[in-house]
Amino acid sequence: MSDLEKSKQLLLSGGYTCVLCKNDLIYTSFERGVKPLVAWLESNKDLRTFSASDKVIGKGAAFLYVMLEVCAVYAKVISTPALNLLNKHGILVEYDTEVGSITNRKGDGMCPFELTVLHIEDTEAAYKAIRNKMKEMNIYL
Repeated sequence: MSDLEKSKQLLLSGGYTCVLCKNDLIYTSFERGVKPLVAWLESNKDLRTFSASDKVIGKGAAFLYVMLEVCAVYAKVISTPALNLLNKHGILVEYDTEVGSITNRKGDGMCPFELTVLHIEDTEAAYKAIRNKMKEMNIYL
C-alpha cells in the first residue's frame, strides 16, 4: 500500500482531520483548519516527501503543504485555487470533490484563511498572512 493510500485510509477510518505518512512514520491530528499544519511546520520535523490526507484543503492549507514539501495529497474536498497551487508546485493531488472556494464554518462566506491568501502567490508571504490571521482570530499553537 502506498503512503498516500495509507494516509487516506487512516483519514477515512480514524476520524482524523489530517494525516501524514511516510513508510512507518505517521502523524495524525484531530485539529481543524490550518492549525495542525502550522504546528508541524514549526516543529521542524522533516516531513519532505510525506504523503498527506486532509478533509478540506483550501489555498491556505495548500501553501502549508507546499512549505512542508509533501509529495502527494488527498482531500475529501479541495478548492480550485488550492488544486491549482498544488499542481503548480508538482504535488500529486487526489480528491473527491472540487469546489470553487472553501466555505467558512458558519457557512456564510469564504474560509478566512483561503480569503487571506487568495491573491498571494509567494509562499513566504502566504505563511506570514496565515500566521497574522491566526493571531487575529486568537488561534494559538
